[in-house]
Amino acid sequence: MKICRYDNDRLGLVLGDEARDVTAALAVLPSVSWPVPLGDLMIANLGAIMTAVEKLISEAPVKEISDVQLRSPVANPSKIIGAPINYQTHIDESIIDDGIVSQRKISHISDWGLFLKANTSLVGPGDGVAVQFIEARNDHEVELAVVIGKACTHVSGENALDYVAGYAIGLDMTTRGKELQSFRKSSDSYAVIGPWLVTADEINDPNNLDLRISVNGEVRQDSNTRDLVYDVGRLIEYASERYTLLPGDIIMTGTPDGVGPVEPGDVMTAEIENIGVMEVAVRAA
Repeated sequence: MKICRYDNDRLGLVLGDEARDVTAALAVLPSVSWPVPLGDLMIANLGAIMTAVEKLISEAPVKEISDVQLRSPVANPSKIIGAPINYQTHIDESIIDDGIVSQRKISHISDWGLFLKANTSLVGPGDGVAVQFIEARNDHEVELAVVIGKACTHVSGENALDYVAGYAIGLDMTTRGKELQSFRKSSDSYAVIGPWLVTADEINDPNNLDLRISVNGEVRQDSNTRDLVYDVGRLIEYASERYTLLPGDIIMTGTPDGVGPVEPGDVMTAEIENIGVMEVAVRAA
């Protein structure tokens, strides 16, 4: 299934170019009280929601995807995890272009570790990116986004995909500079997830997906997830060594070479094989 969140937090089932309004399926969610448990309630109960969706499809109101505002399909992740220098081609370009890393020694993801992006940076493609600190360089980074479906810790790479709810396209928007990654990558709107969540059963191999991004029609990044240094399973294993992963947690798996700046007025078109395409407008903050 392809599940989207759109407009005023409507839940949609994506079929072709249409979104069928299956918001009524959210009635299966359990009621919660303070303190609200960490994690995304919808993702934690995705199986029950999908069963309810099946019963609603035939009579669900329909809208064209082009007529709705697509939000992040995950509303409440407990954390957004980034994977730096996780494509060798990006490592190679970072060595050449000091504007990417600001004199930080380039080595290996095992030396740099992972980083966290603020949850307040999360938006969907329909929200767009509001570029901040325009005197600095603000780059696009297209990535496969992995959404965790079940709580887990100290997962083995061999079993890691069993804990995945689904996949989406991610944009790890980045202000270049000497500050720590978690600071300069956490501006409002700098984590774009969308255009929808593709459930894990629809992706046979997340480690062999074409991904690309163009800006104003010019292709900037064009690669395949088979070139990840740490593949999806290894990233989940690596992250779960330090963090308890919860339903709805998002792992941005890293970006290939071709990162580049965007400015207000630009339109980014990101796509990943078997997931879809999303257009994201850039504006001034």
